[in-house]
Amino acid sequence: MAVLGVVYGDIGTSPLYAFKASLQLFEPTRTTAVEVMGVLSLIFWSLIVIVTVKYVFLVMRADNRGEGGILALMALAQRVSVGSSVKSAIALIGIAGACLFFGDGVITPAISVLSAVEGLEVSAPQLKFYVLPISIAVIVALFAVQYTGTGRVGRIFGPVMVAWFFIIGLSGLGEIIPHPFILLAISPSYAVALCIQYKGMAFFVLGAVVLCVTGAEALYADMGHFGARPIRLSWLGFVLPCLILNYFGQGALILRDPSAIENPFFLLDPVWVRLPMVLLATVATVIASQAVISGAFSVARQCMQLGFLPRMMVRHTSNMEEGQIYVPQVNIALAIGVVLLVLAFKTSDHLASAYGIAVTGTFLCTAVLAMVVFRRQFHWSRAASISVFGTLFLVDIVFFSANTVKIVEGGWVPLVLGLGLTVMMTSWKQGRDLLLSRWKQSSMPLAPFLARLPQSRIIRVPGLAVFMTSNPDYVPTSLLHNLKHNKVLHENVLFVTVQNEDVPEVSPRRRAEVAQLAPGIHRVILRYGFMESPNIPRALEELTDQLNVRVTQASYFLGREVLVPGMAPKLSWWRRALFLVMARNAVPATEFFRIPSDRVVELGVRITI
Repeated sequence: MAVLGVVYGDIGTSPLYAFKASLQLFEPTRTTAVEVMGVLSLIFWSLIVIVTVKYVFLVMRADNRGEGGILALMALAQRVSVGSSVKSAIALIGIAGACLFFGDGVITPAISVLSAVEGLEVSAPQLKFYVLPISIAVIVALFAVQYTGTGRVGRIFGPVMVAWFFIIGLSGLGEIIPHPFILLAISPSYAVALCIQYKGMAFFVLGAVVLCVTGAEALYADMGHFGARPIRLSWLGFVLPCLILNYFGQGALILRDPSAIENPFFLLDPVWVRLPMVLLATVATVIASQAVISGAFSVARQCMQLGFLPRMMVRHTSNMEEGQIYVPQVNIALAIGVVLLVLAFKTSDHLASAYGIAVTGTFLCTAVLAMVVFRRQFHWSRAASISVFGTLFLVDIVFFSANTVKIVEGGWVPLVLGLGLTVMMTSWKQGRDLLLSRWKQSSMPLAPFLARLPQSRIIRVPGLAVFMTSNPDYVPTSLLHNLKHNKVLHENVLFVTVQNEDVPEVSPRRRAEVAQLAPGIHRVILRYGFMESPNIPRALEELTDQLNVRVTQASYFLGREVLVPGMAPKLSWWRRALFLVMARNAVPATEFFRIPSDRVVELGVRITI
């Protein structure tokens, strides 16, 4: 039941607007059977080909140690590929997919909540002018409670979504029973007939039809929480049949009463049921939005761990579930973006123009990465991998192309968001790589330092000092500055390096690697996956027996990087400016690594860039 509440919120609320948006591209007052049956056929086969075949049966096989999602797939594709240029291209595709996912995270709450509240216009027309204020109030309340975590609300997600799917399936069935001929739309011949008759117009229709598969990426992204089997069973046995019944019920209603195109979803139900359905739809859209928001938090943490975003504050909202996190900066950015979209577009019909680009763009990225993984990891032949995923890529490119014609109407929104985030991530990655190379040039290798240490006159003082360093083979800059200014070295010294690996989680036995370099000096390498948040003090406490020191009394020495523009920069001026702004607004290492602030000594390090 839990899988229904988390995984299918987005795709489960698509009937609110997908069928309506598709048919309204034709002449609304003169809807014909060819149009209705053709659109239904396109929706049915989109659900079968994109969701069922591509994601449920194929892509979900490519799990990264149980985890899914575009970044997990990217890490898996990089691991099985050879050549730096190939890995760089794969990284760029993964980043593009992640950025488009953030665009989806802005649009989904806006269109979902608006489409649900717009049901008031059907059940209580006098409340039409309150749709926008109510929608904004719901959205603001949704983002305002994010800091409490999804644990409590999550317990009611499953039952609510079970009720939602059951009721929308039942509503559609009630219209299908007296008009069973509508089920003939399962035949792809109706989709072909629509394309032949309307030619160019059918291409535009595909841009709206794709709205029925929004949320397909969530099936793959949430695989790590529930496993592939429960997601497959719930989709094939419950969610897909209910969605098809509702879509076909809407089609039967419009054939019977063409004026129902105004809002076929809510007009399926009797008058006395419509207001409760508005309330249920609002709750369902909040759940759909919550799933996307939580996914955005997870993707942001993955980007930080993989080195594509600066450090941001990550708060854990559950003592039991590691994956329940809250990222304040991402939450605020999403909230502002969603409210601005609602105020700018005002209706779900207008927002539908902006929705498809982000979804289909992510589909394209997933298809390319999956082709690499199935070719390299599953050892598919080149002909098999290209024919299968090449065909799926062509389907995705057709849907993506159909949505490009809506760029002027609103499709530019996710493109601008995706492009802006991609520029930010690539600039940050390039800047950090440049900093690392500059740091290596000015740092001292660890081996000669340790060799000269016994002959030096450095005074050893009682206590434990932990020096954080990004490269375990070099002396931390903070240690060199401490020796230069304080001229002492603690009796016990730990050189701690945090390494991020391209796996979701690192097993406990591989978490830490300890090596004694000299009397009283140890090197500790801590490994974390991209789904984990580092906690340095807790990790070191678990090594107390190996280190034979009281870690709780340690002093942490960190180098605070002071970045200044160089005379001969290797970054373009605009990338350098962007990088400096991001670096200045990054969360301090003490907060990110959860180091107690009262035990930290920071030493400034001037670096030109």
